[in-house]
Amino acid sequence: MQYTSLGRSGLHVSRLCLGTMNFGGPTSEPDSFAIMDRALDLGINFFDTADVYGGRKWEGLTEQILGRWFAGGGRRDRVVLATKCLGAMGPGEMDRGLSAYHIRRACEGSLGRMQTDHIDLYQMHHIERSTPWEEIWQAMEQLVREGKITYVGSSNFAGWDIVRANEAAARRNFMGLVSEQSKYSLDTRMIELEVIPACRAYGIGIIPYSPIGGGLLGGVLDGPKDGRRASEQVSELVARHRPKLERYENLCRQLGEKPADVALAWMLANPVVTAPIVGPRTMDQLEGCTHCLEVELDERAMQQLDEIWPGPGGEAPQAYAW
Repeated sequence: MQYTSLGRSGLHVSRLCLGTMNFGGPTSEPDSFAIMDRALDLGINFFDTADVYGGRKWEGLTEQILGRWFAGGGRRDRVVLATKCLGAMGPGEMDRGLSAYHIRRACEGSLGRMQTDHIDLYQMHHIERSTPWEEIWQAMEQLVREGKITYVGSSNFAGWDIVRANEAAARRNFMGLVSEQSKYSLDTRMIELEVIPACRAYGIGIIPYSPIGGGLLGGVLDGPKDGRRASEQVSELVARHRPKLERYENLCRQLGEKPADVALAWMLANPVVTAPIVGPRTMDQLEGCTHCLEVELDERAMQQLDEIWPGPGGEAPQAYAW
């Protein structure tokens, strides 16, 4: 396993992050335990979850599964634990959002479900522009002082949200955001316009989710037609992108690598990317994901990938202006 700093922080995390969104849903609790055990064996020390994961409304089932796994002993200190707040965790008006009221209650709820006294990376699951940054940072600072969280991250923020957040934090002499979790893959590259430049400027590490495009970039033409690859949504994407997929999978065959490994290796070549989130449903999927760290794409291969899956044209404003 390879390791790197999480953004400008001194925290070292594995170059792959274990996503747990399937735990408690398609992946049973015993299988979830086995996957987490194996992830540690493989050197993956970075686990990502959220209070709303697990499929059961307001229960935080995925966090509960992690908590029961941590309770087995000898594991918590080996994991950089990331979770998120913002989503509804109850029927009340204040059971969601980024008010100081909800941030405090959401954090305490996550700590209880995961049977831990601290969260290493506490992330805002989405931007909520109705709450002022002074209130958000006051709440986060209090949690840091109490030792309940260590670092703060964002998810699904626009570039200008990242700027406002970190400028407001700087005025309070607070570290601010150290990570941003964005949807990013070869076929979804809009964050290259402004989010990636903002993260680079502020020393924020990007933790991409859906790095294989929800299965689209995992060998969908030649692979097994089950699970996520058989979904109606993926089928529609395949029909829309078939010419690109045919060129992409043919290039992967020429490289002698699996499409999923090429997609992850392309992302890992970006110096702003800390760790793509891999969310295995099965042990086999976990076992297969680490090979991407060994895949080296030369300049020609990177150019061919850009030709097949073109981005927005670079960074703003040069992507659309002189």
